Amino acid sequence: MSIVKATFMNKTETLITKTLLDWYRQHQRILPWRENPDPYRVWISEIMLQQTRVETVIPYYQHFLKRFPTVKALAAASLDEVLKAWENMGYYARARYLHWAAQIIVDQLNSLIPDNRETLSGLPGIGPYTAGAILSIAFGQPVAAVDGNVRRVLSRLFAVKEPMDRPKTQRELQARAKALLPKHSPGSFNQALMDLGAMICTPRTPNCQDCPLQRLCRGRKAHLQDRLPVSAKKIPIPHRRVVAAVIRDRQERVLIVQRPPAGLLASLWKFPGGIVKSGESLAEELKRTVYEELGIRLQVGDQIASVKHAYTHFRITLFAFRCSRRSGQPCPRTCQDWRWASPEDLQNLAFSKVDRAVISTI
Repeated sequence: MSIVKATFMNKTETLITKTLLDWYRQHQRILPWRENPDPYRVWISEIMLQQTRVETVIPYYQHFLKRFPTVKALAAASLDEVLKAWENMGYYARARYLHWAAQIIVDQLNSLIPDNRETLSGLPGIGPYTAGAILSIAFGQPVAAVDGNVRRVLSRLFAVKEPMDRPKTQRELQARAKALLPKHSPGSFNQALMDLGAMICTPRTPNCQDCPLQRLCRGRKAHLQDRLPVSAKKIPIPHRRVVAAVIRDRQERVLIVQRPPAGLLASLWKFPGGIVKSGESLAEELKRTVYEELGIRLQVGDQIASVKHAYTHFRITLFAFRCSRRSGQPCPRTCQDWRWASPEDLQNLAFSKVDRAVISTI
């Protein structure tokens, strides 16, 4: 790169940074975790904000801090308590990693959130973006924080025409973010990019008219803002059928099982059953899955619920049936645990949104 071109780029980058920070001071979103950028509070908020909308996170964040006000309180809690506080926010691995990381911080790091990238990135659930957000916002360190939201803004700003999910493109966007990052107020700048993506440079129909960077945006100048960023072709999302048994005992308690400690929705409670794999009827599949899970034989009755739900990489339809136990005593084979649950248990234990929908029908 020539000296003249490099100088021009530096001036452009400086102007982008100054313009964006000026806009942020006037238009930043008022969010509870910004009131006090304590490392613990920033960490909790950033984990919750992974793949979850701000509007959804706010009440969970406020409740979570009341329940676990410090890293010591979080580490001392049981996993069941943490999952219950997280219930219905989805992506439950975040809650498990958060709890695990809190225990490491208390046991090995003197209860202090680490302020160096190597140690911080070594904690469960903390990737490059989250580490950058915590280090810049909580500790004022000049570290870029580049997530999908920020990549979209930078793709349009610099008219990046390569698919955004390619490693080469992500490295380019990371370098762009790093070049823009000021040594002073790096946390504010990272949050300014986030707010611009959330409020102005939205995924569809970006509001270029109100964008503070409209005159500096290469994508807008080339009339590409509606076509950027470029994404690779989407793979069709598979659909799975799932069956569940609602079984009561003589005391009108309901049989529930705890999912395995790893995998999708790990350690949450659910109704016995599983994924339909063969071409047999739903009733036969339910008998098979419950026997594999608990070692009991069922009499399958009427269907009482049908619930559809979309996860990141697949969709499901869950069919719940009223059932009775024909033979055998429950024994955890592929699940962690089982229990006869009272209405109070159903209220207090952590279930997925799909299982909560079934609970509402019984």
